[in-house]
Amino acid sequence: MIDIKELRSDPDAVRASQRARGEDETLVDQVLDADSRRRNSIAEFEAVRAEQKALGKDVAKAKGDERTALLERTKSLAAQVKSLQADADAAQADLDSLIRRIGNVIIDGVPAGGEEDFRLIETVGTPRDFAAEGFTPRDHLELGEIIGAIDMERGAKVSGSRFYFLRGAGARLENALMALCQQVAYEEGHEPLGVPNLVKAPTMAGAGFLDSHADEVYRLEADDLYLTGTSEVALAGFHADEIIDLTGGPLRYTATSTCYRREAGSHGKDTRGIFRTHQFQKTEMFVYCRPEDAEEEHARLLRIERRILDACELPYRVIDVAAGDLGGPAARKFDCEAWVPTQERYRELTSTSNCTTFQARRLNTRERGEKGTRIVATLNGTMATTRWLVAILENHQQADGSVRVPEGLRPFLGTDVLPPV
Repeated sequence: MIDIKELRSDPDAVRASQRARGEDETLVDQVLDADSRRRNSIAEFEAVRAEQKALGKDVAKAKGDERTALLERTKSLAAQVKSLQADADAAQADLDSLIRRIGNVIIDGVPAGGEEDFRLIETVGTPRDFAAEGFTPRDHLELGEIIGAIDMERGAKVSGSRFYFLRGAGARLENALMALCQQVAYEEGHEPLGVPNLVKAPTMAGAGFLDSHADEVYRLEADDLYLTGTSEVALAGFHADEIIDLTGGPLRYTATSTCYRREAGSHGKDTRGIFRTHQFQKTEMFVYCRPEDAEEEHARLLRIERRILDACELPYRVIDVAAGDLGGPAARKFDCEAWVPTQERYRELTSTSNCTTFQARRLNTRERGEKGTRIVATLNGTMATTRWLVAILENHQQADGSVRVPEGLRPFLGTDVLPPV
């Protein structure tokens, strides 16, 4: 969540951020009102509580009618203290609820607007001209069937819609992609972690996934645990309620995990193939750093993502995502979108978000500085997901239905072509 001190000192900046996101800016005034009520209630409580304590000493010395009167006053003050404590608790609860509805304050330069209002940073590579090559490109599902890589029918039989089996070349290709990511992450100084896919509610909420995206999350009601849609959640909770040491530089982690998303609200979208599914593999990067280092780390994560895209020889573009398309925790997000030939458009493959102190404040992750402890910054970045197979298969297909393996994946796959079966 955002810092209440920053909201008090510059409410106009928060209002401007809310407007850019297309969110309710009146929440700012509601938060300020709840904060004022909370502070006033606490001040009244402390004043009456101080009088109550002082009166206790007088009672011990008094006798007769004076003692009786003082005892009555003590009783009255006790009731006031209880009432004022309840008022302060209620105001605190209102404040907590309201401030959690405000997204992170966007960084200067983030474009306002929605999904289509992004700023194009760069386009890399040129989409293939299949007409010039003399054949019509097949989509990833047809290719997956030809090379024995994807089985949607059995996925639906076993688990329902938006589930699938990867088999043979498909499973090997996914494993190779995740292995490439882990190798690159290791070279870039990230510590690999194996993470739990089930987390407690405070961790899920702290990472920001029980706000506007709660309907996309799978919950195990009997255990009050949540299936994670990204290892970002577990990685964000890794140092919860800790004071971490950043004197040696940022703490950088990477995890490959199975991810689960309900995809609520996506009815009718990307129903063919494996682009939008309920379960997939993902390798994620996560960074804890000093707030003043966050923007530099953000650029670094984007560079690493681009390194994977280049290794897979995919044409792509990099965009600065508009404020209205940011998740609540993100102050800025860069997406890399790869060209998908049969859709004739760019589709998101990676995202990297600078969450500044938003997540760490909720999860109470701090560092020790010269003036005591302070909240750290967190960032995350996708290295690759199962969705990448869509772009890899389609961009590297050959006329006979086989798929050329990009050179960056060959050491992990052990072949340069995935042939028809």
